[in-house]
Amino acid sequence: MSELDHDGTIFVGKGSKPEVLTLALANRHGLVTGATGTGKTVTLQVLAEGLSRAGVSVFAADVKGDLSGISEAGEAKEAFVARAKSLGLDYEPDQFPVVFWDLFGEQGHPIRATISEMGPLLLSRLMDLNDVQEGVINICFRVADEQGLVILDLKDLRAVLGFISDHAAELTVQYGNVSKATIGTIQRQLLVLENQGGSKFFGEPALALKDFIRTDRDGRGFVNILAADKLMESPRLYATFLLWLLSELFEELPEVGDPPKPKLCFFFDEAHLLFNEAPKALLDKIEQVVRLIRSKGVGVYFVTQNPLDVPDKVLAQLGNRVQHALRAFTPRDQKAVRAAAETFRANPKLDTAKVIMELGKGEALVSFLEGNGTPSMVERCMIRPPSARLGPITPEERKALIASSPVKGKYDQAIDSESAYEVLQRRMQSGAADGPLDRSGVRTVTSTIPRFSSVEAGRRSAPGLSPSAPRSTFLSLFERSPHSSAQPRPERQNAHRMMERRSVHDCLQKSSKRHRCRQTSVLPEGDHLISAGFPEIRGIDSEYSSCTLRAWRVWSDHDAQRIPRCRRTRESPRSCGAGVCVGGVATASGRP
Repeated sequence: MSELDHDGTIFVGKGSKPEVLTLALANRHGLVTGATGTGKTVTLQVLAEGLSRAGVSVFAADVKGDLSGISEAGEAKEAFVARAKSLGLDYEPDQFPVVFWDLFGEQGHPIRATISEMGPLLLSRLMDLNDVQEGVINICFRVADEQGLVILDLKDLRAVLGFISDHAAELTVQYGNVSKATIGTIQRQLLVLENQGGSKFFGEPALALKDFIRTDRDGRGFVNILAADKLMESPRLYATFLLWLLSELFEELPEVGDPPKPKLCFFFDEAHLLFNEAPKALLDKIEQVVRLIRSKGVGVYFVTQNPLDVPDKVLAQLGNRVQHALRAFTPRDQKAVRAAAETFRANPKLDTAKVIMELGKGEALVSFLEGNGTPSMVERCMIRPPSARLGPITPEERKALIASSPVKGKYDQAIDSESAYEVLQRRMQSGAADGPLDRSGVRTVTSTIPRFSSVEAGRRSAPGLSPSAPRSTFLSLFERSPHSSAQPRPERQNAHRMMERRSVHDCLQKSSKRHRCRQTSVLPEGDHLISAGFPEIRGIDSEYSSCTLRAWRVWSDHDAQRIPRCRRTRESPRSCGAGVCVGGVATASGRP
């Protein structure tokens, strides 16, 4: 059936005359619409087959799994043979080179992108953030750039958001208010995204777009099929991914002007998901990409049920139209029929609005761009039957094709490169993350106090407490080191006496943010402590401080009650040898 594809055209169907898509104008974009079950998928497959024969690469999302059959030869079914004869051609089964892709890596090669490549606008759209939250995401990207932090995956983004939360007061002066509540909301949205499979999409190795644009030994373009049946369970992820892919093509491909045939044709099935609740900034971005990507040699074809699903600004850029039947059962449907009829160049021989509702299965109204770039008059035609298999392939056939794929092994294994998460963890361990930001945005170290990254570190250094004791949250107070020559500051004496007169609970409440010596009320040397909150405590070695760890206050996970201590020795009942503790009970104050 390929004999009708000649002179730079693709034979699509026939009515009163053959209807062909001119390859030189295939990058002027297109639209395929129609109700469910009217033949949109067959039309998409016919267009993909014709483009592949001509050496044009194709990318298409396979929402239902039917498009995968293009990789196997078709069957000479009676209906196909009869339709081919009615169009004046012989039915010839054929198959085409295919590469399967899958964001989850289950039914094809994994596709990955980095958070940095996605950018703040699409990332905010993906997580359904409002304007304020989107502003924080923009701050996150700016701070990451200034700090030299590469954001590759979700754990990197969480780490940078945590960094911003810890230093919100410093960053607010330069970038505007950064609320911890807003960051908390974004973190929850990241959790939702991760549950939808976002952790598999974000990472490395990132997709190289040149792998989409290739031909086989016979000069046929590869058909890249995205397995989207599972992806459709997360429609926002599906739409954002395809829009990101389109944006990447626009940014990376060079200008080629008006080539004799496109490099790549991009079929966007279920296109209404792209425009649902999209903010104006995103719609403007889509319009810009669709309008300008033509000169990159890329044609974009939207496939949806209703032409009203596509905004007018985008609809005006779509020159090649295929309209299958629409059913007008509601006022909105009737409006859609009239809108669809008005988008075609009128044909005096047809009542377009009436014909749209009378079309049978396999029939369509078509209008392709002619040689001078003007749309042809709308014609009613019968779409040619596909040469490849119509319907899904078996899992065994898919597995065999993946094993023989030209990109086998390139994307199958994830790579965890050093990025923002690892850098911030290293800074935390070296003490650089808690110092002030200098003018260049570099973190400076202000303390030599060693850091410990777990509760167990505190448990090991706690006097009188077994390492096997129940996992609790430690809150430490400090006493003056017996081997330190540092004397209590006179100005601290009154504060010390006031603290001694308070109950232990009040004392802990007042000193929960900055721990001070119990006797002198002096902060450790360097005027800096790491963590005074829950659930983590960091130990401090006595030789680095004017105050050493002496008395530990142990807070229970259940009722936050302090374990009482001996009046005389301040030791826990287990280790006290003074005989003051009666039955393992001491006074609550713990004061001598």
